[in-house]
Amino acid sequence: MAAVLAALSVLVYVRVGNALLSSVDQTLRAQAHEALTHKPNERGIVDPDASGGTTLAEVLDANGSTIRSTPARLAPLLDASSAAHVAAGATLHRTVTIRRFAGTWRLIAVRSSRDRSVVVLARSLSSRDETLDRLLRELLIASPLALLVASLAGYGLAAAALRPVEAMRRRAAAITAVSPTLLPVPRANDEISRLAITLNDMLTRLRASFEHERRFVADASHELRTPLALLRTELELALRRPRTPAELEAALRSAAEETVRLSRLADDLLLIARAEQGTLPIRPRELEVDTLLAEVAARFHSRAEQLGRTISATTTGEIVRADGDRLDQALSNLVENALAHGGGDVRLHTVSRDGVLELHVTDGGPGFPAAFLDRAFDRFSRADNARGRGGAGLGLSIVGLIAEAHGGRAVAANGGNGTDVWLELPVQA
Repeated sequence: MAAVLAALSVLVYVRVGNALLSSVDQTLRAQAHEALTHKPNERGIVDPDASGGTTLAEVLDANGSTIRSTPARLAPLLDASSAAHVAAGATLHRTVTIRRFAGTWRLIAVRSSRDRSVVVLARSLSSRDETLDRLLRELLIASPLALLVASLAGYGLAAAALRPVEAMRRRAAAITAVSPTLLPVPRANDEISRLAITLNDMLTRLRASFEHERRFVADASHELRTPLALLRTELELALRRPRTPAELEAALRSAAEETVRLSRLADDLLLIARAEQGTLPIRPRELEVDTLLAEVAARFHSRAEQLGRTISATTTGEIVRADGDRLDQALSNLVENALAHGGGDVRLHTVSRDGVLELHVTDGGPGFPAAFLDRAFDRFSRADNARGRGGAGLGLSIVGLIAEAHGGRAVAANGGNGTDVWLELPVQA
């Protein structure tokens, strides 16, 4: 602002000075034109009322000698060379100082068309100099005041513009994981308000993520606590008094079962943690679906017989490009849920429609509660009231992650004769 005001002041000073000088030149040209129309024997070269005591005039010959002057006995205003130049037809404008007269003078010299004499007029620039001096003083006073006012106004404007930022900064400094408040949004629809809205959206997502992680850790701790407590109880009971070899073997077998459950739960939590970092890694290859379904059914055949139930796989000759180990894990989780929580016979089969291959696992049990279907694939979600107890509630969640990693999805529904859960996979997964 100081540079702008300084440049503006210089511009005003120069423009006013040039305008005043042009006004003096215009007056001198008018007086020179009038002087050229006077007859030689007329009294005076210029009118006294026009000169106002500030105009000097003289008539020179081509050699620069004075023929007559106003006032009388005025020293030549031009040297011989300049007078000869004007006598040749040139017009001269010049700012000069004149001996015996104070200040600066504006001079004009023109040739007379009658006798090739030179008419020279000089007018004092004292009025112009006084005006410029007064203007300079005013600029020296007004420019710092204008700079001060502009600085204060700019500071106030910047402070008003940044006040919402400061409010956002103070609120952001007070945000913690315990008190995740949002930032204040300014009323103005400008960049600051849009920034506040964007940051609030980010904070909302972070809060949801923190809450999800907090709930995940709490649920995982709860699920780990139960098998650890059972394992500790089994071992403490086994060591409380002398035991027979059969009793020790039974205690160790029970402890081994809890250890297997802990290992399975740790594997599930590790898989989910890896999925949190991005899409679950898969190794797709050409896979015969019939072989996969038959292997899963054969693996659970003995357990189904122990429960007095049957498990079967319907073959259709489908081929899909997918990760066989992950699909085996997903189908195993579905069969495990069907045997543990469902009822009736378990059947594995496929349905192909619109470029999508569906891998179904159905049972003849009572089905899911209607309120549970929307959250069937959420972590640690269980329909304990209708499906029995046990399990960590991670099996269906892992099924959903595996389906999403293949570009598909997992769906749960209640059929006419029980529960139907399936994976939808693109044929070109």
